[in-house]
Amino acid sequence: MQKVKSDIEIARAAVKKPIYEIGAKLGIPPEQLAPYGHDKAKISAEFIASRSADKKGKLILVTAINPTPAGEGKTTTTVGLGDGLNRIGKRAIVCVREASLGPCFGTKGGAAGGGYAQVIPMEDINLHFTGDFHAITSAHNLLAAMVDNHLYWGNGENIDLRRITWRRVMDMNDRALRDIVSSLGGVANGYPRQGGFDITVASEVMAILCLASDLKDLEARLGNIIIGYRRDRSPVFARDLKADGAMAVLLKDAMQPNLVQTLENNPALVHGGPFANIAHGCNSVIATRTALTLGDYVVTEAGFGADLGAEKFFDIKCRKAGLAPDAAVIVATVRALKMNGGVAKADLGAENVAALVKGCANLGRHVANVRKFGVPVVVAVNHFTSDTEAEIEAVKDYVSRLGAEAILCRHWAEGSAGIEELAYKVVELAESGQAHFRPLYPDDLPLFEKIETVASKIYHAGEVTADKAIRDQLHSWEEQGYGNLPVCMAKTQYSFSTDPNLRGAPEGHVVTVREVRLSAGAGFVVAITGEIMTMPGLPASPSAERIFLNDQGYIEGLF
Repeated sequence: MQKVKSDIEIARAAVKKPIYEIGAKLGIPPEQLAPYGHDKAKISAEFIASRSADKKGKLILVTAINPTPAGEGKTTTTVGLGDGLNRIGKRAIVCVREASLGPCFGTKGGAAGGGYAQVIPMEDINLHFTGDFHAITSAHNLLAAMVDNHLYWGNGENIDLRRITWRRVMDMNDRALRDIVSSLGGVANGYPRQGGFDITVASEVMAILCLASDLKDLEARLGNIIIGYRRDRSPVFARDLKADGAMAVLLKDAMQPNLVQTLENNPALVHGGPFANIAHGCNSVIATRTALTLGDYVVTEAGFGADLGAEKFFDIKCRKAGLAPDAAVIVATVRALKMNGGVAKADLGAENVAALVKGCANLGRHVANVRKFGVPVVVAVNHFTSDTEAEIEAVKDYVSRLGAEAILCRHWAEGSAGIEELAYKVVELAESGQAHFRPLYPDDLPLFEKIETVASKIYHAGEVTADKAIRDQLHSWEEQGYGNLPVCMAKTQYSFSTDPNLRGAPEGHVVTVREVRLSAGAGFVVAITGEIMTMPGLPASPSAERIFLNDQGYIEGLF
């Protein structure tokens, strides 16, 4: 029996083209690319500014059912679909997020796709890549350092030490840093105060970079960051500390989208990486807009299930960037649907049509939710070798009864050849004119009612609860002029509810908002629900234990 190659083995064996050749496919002159080695480059701000905004390709969102340990393959399908569209003669560009070191060394693994549907160089993309995350971490922590330095040298802005909201970040899971006390050791070290760390992908600076339209907009948004409040409750902004200019300098190169290629040598932009369970879960606006001026089709993803990633893609990214998607693909696997139907991971190899049909309720909920935004939907069934004909037909029948189509995709094993049927269907939907995109709620809806709208219409919750202090805080932000902002829900990715163990399509559950944060620079209000943490911890057996360099100097165990 032939050994199945791992993702990293497949990526390592790929025949890569020089990055200038990939740029030439898109009409990017060599002098407008800043190379990072031979296989990745940044697209210059000058070239991006020269592109006409009138040229607009079709925008395709790839989203998924709620993730399970069985696997769904959203990024793999995104990359595969991009290759598939190129295979049938369309000029397609993939737009995905960069990988955080947190999940790479924690549980989830990398974020470059899988099998024969990957973006490469996979090891670089999953590790330090072009340094964007390090720049974001540095810019964020520069502001934190300037806050403490301002306090040390007299606190001219009269910042209330009890109301400083700006925490520090690092791109690694580390529960020990969630809550800390800093500046211990005496007068020379400043004023002791309680603080903490978030993971870099939850940083407002990350969100700002991914939502900013250009460097000028970036600096303005950085200046709008609220670091805390004075005793009279008036906000203190990053611009008050004169931090915005230096932060923008650190982010200058990070603002430029990264050009790489797929295994089939098709172009891909990999840029930005906010998590979808604790942030807005989309790649950068500048990368998406640039791709829309360069290609006929742009295939992008939004993190985790459609209840998180797709909702935020529509209600935050598309709303703020003026984007209008033409079609959406919802990825599901037979294995994950059976798990939603109550089957244990160890038993997923056995045929179980009854459990599969029960689990399809999760898929059906996501299909209905995406349609609420006026976007036509097709379901991609990401094939596993253990899938039986009866199970595949059961999924197709279920989706057909919803008035949509489920298409079996074999891109993991076959690359673009295994996803042609989906590519043709996506073109059909995108060209049909069916899309009439609209956000879920209007800008002028009160903030708490926006939270309730997402919870009731997307999560099917029966009630949203929050302490009076949280409701008062939201009302205070409305009085300060922030009431028109969208909400960014921080919620477990594993369930429509805030209970990660409640699979399927639960209804009538309670969503408890335990904290709200104003991201004035990014332009949204974060509502933290349930037990979600903005600094994750490592599992009992993290992936880091199995990552090493072999005798040939190659990385093993990364993905």
